[in-house]
Amino acid sequence: MASEDGGLIKGTSTGALNEADLMSLEQYAKNREAFRTRVIEHKRARTVPVGPNMTWLFEDRLTIQYQVQEMLRIERIFEPRGIRDELDAYNPLIPDGGNWKATMMIEYPDAAERAPALARLRAVEDHCFVEIAGEGRVYAVADEDLERENDEKTSAVHWLRFELTPAMRVAIRNGAAVTAGTDHPAYRHESKLAAESAAALACDLG
Repeated sequence: MASEDGGLIKGTSTGALNEADLMSLEQYAKNREAFRTRVIEHKRARTVPVGPNMTWLFEDRLTIQYQVQEMLRIERIFEPRGIRDELDAYNPLIPDGGNWKATMMIEYPDAAERAPALARLRAVEDHCFVEIAGEGRVYAVADEDLERENDEKTSAVHWLRFELTPAMRVAIRNGAAVTAGTDHPAYRHESKLAAESAAALACDLG
């Protein structure tokens, strides 16, 4: 198991997690508040609003470790097989140096508004893109783990993967402007990433 601070190498945002990276349930109970505070601050630059009702959280090794630790805590999982099952489920959500991976959340607090909105937004996950100034646009590969919509509506949560060309990765590391957006007919919105967010996401790229 990891040291009590989580065992992550500072600055490492990619690469699969293994059992040695995780805190035991006892360690996590002692350190959860401090670790959670660290992760909340870390997520701030990685959270991008796209229009009024959509948020993308660009995941990395630390955000996924937090999700794994929380699942182990909630389910009281401590046996090696159970831990491995959680790692197998969550490791694919960590970027590999050539892509960005994001959790996309559709947010309508009013339940009466949410249902018709999710019906209008069927297939919105296939219309999500990132655009790198001078290098063009890349659309997401969505929901590789399971189908998250049906014939009536889309889900409020989707997983997105953006595969970036070598030229795009160089441009991003050199400070090119990045835009996140969707061109779905019922939801056309774009958001230029703040410098802090673009710099954080550049750290995900090899």
